[in-house]
Amino acid sequence: MRDIVHIQVGQCGNQISSKFWELISDEHGISPDGHYTGKTHNQMDRLNVYFDETVDGRYIPRAACLDLEPGSIDSLRTSKYGGLFSPDNCICGQSSAANNWAKGFYTEGSELLESGMDCIRKLAEFCDCVQGFQVAHSLGGGTGSGLGSLLMSKIREEYPDRLLSSFCVLPSPRVSETITEPYNATLSFHHLVDIADAAICIDNEALYYICSNILKLKTPTYSELNKLVATTMAGVTTSLRFPGQLNAELRKLAVNMVPFPRLHFFIPAHAPLISRCSQSYRSYGISELTSNMFGPQNMMVACDPRQGRYLTAAAMFRGQLAMREVEETISAMQNAYSTSFVEWIPNNMKTAVCNVPPKGQKTSATFLYNSTAIQEAFKRFTDQFSAMFRRRAFLHWYTTEGMDIMEFTEADSNMNDLIAEYQQYEEAGPEEVIYDEGEYEELRDFPSDSTNNI
Repeated sequence: MRDIVHIQVGQCGNQISSKFWELISDEHGISPDGHYTGKTHNQMDRLNVYFDETVDGRYIPRAACLDLEPGSIDSLRTSKYGGLFSPDNCICGQSSAANNWAKGFYTEGSELLESGMDCIRKLAEFCDCVQGFQVAHSLGGGTGSGLGSLLMSKIREEYPDRLLSSFCVLPSPRVSETITEPYNATLSFHHLVDIADAAICIDNEALYYICSNILKLKTPTYSELNKLVATTMAGVTTSLRFPGQLNAELRKLAVNMVPFPRLHFFIPAHAPLISRCSQSYRSYGISELTSNMFGPQNMMVACDPRQGRYLTAAAMFRGQLAMREVEETISAMQNAYSTSFVEWIPNNMKTAVCNVPPKGQKTSATFLYNSTAIQEAFKRFTDQFSAMFRRRAFLHWYTTEGMDIMEFTEADSNMNDLIAEYQQYEEAGPEEVIYDEGEYEELRDFPSDSTNNI
């Protein structure tokens, strides 16, 4: 059994996590008062991955809930499953980050850092064996981006040998709440690129598209958007929570999915996504689930996968499905989309089947892609960042909190380097070998007529 410590930061992080805990508690047979009411052995088998058992037999989420203002924590505690969360694990300040990354990272956030880290340390100490940390946060606001980056830096410093993954909600210019989103997101990515081992990206623009055009919701509410994110999170973590062979822990997921250290940003997709009025008229087989996964309409990041190439992919099917049929369907689909996969990573798509279906459905599938097409989403807010930074707009709000303008320049440069790396590996041919100069010092002594492109 390998335990995961979940950290939810900021208003967005706490709201999507609240729905996530509600979903997985239901799947594992945990009632709102924390008692196990399930009926199958599978529900109990890996319950301790996300839950701690108390002396009186209750199960409570292994979660640290942090925010710089009390509003989202109060909402969490008063929700349906709010009684599950230990008051000691819910930490909030009395001021706000005011959509300012610098407040979350340098001033207000640093005051909450030590109490937050104490909570995380206690959760880690109660574990039998920590496999890693999972952070849920938004990159557009102040707390999720600033305090989230600060906590991840501190966790990496204290637990350098543990996996650090992130469920990060990307901002979108079409669904923008705050003017300073491009600054906050770019500064956050500067840390995510170097600190996180895996980042599962969820894009506000894609969420609104799915709710409006696929789920047929005329005016999507935050509750419906959060449920969509939680459904994806539950799907991604299925292999960690139920018995299976593929990606049974965070490190296996990272090893299978990350070919190069900096290229660890994944696009999740989920099927079936279907409107409530059509649910009783549709049933999904393996081929229909799989074909849905390769289209842009089911992806949680607003980018066109046909404009990039897949480096790696992982598929988790749920329900009473035959493994042989799943593998045959995936193989046929991979052949059909062969030009979309890079040639220099053979067998770069892994599949797994979990016999436990999600509540209220017979079958479902969740895919994770490491695709170069994600650079399209990154370019959206780097373009906005450049437009504002060129005129030094809003910078005084950040510099008065102790930030240096050079941090903006470095973050923008790091982001553009990341986009260039994705582009570089998208265009790399099967014979082309790209070495990292710092990592392979000895290659400099190779003769000049070497067949490798160094």
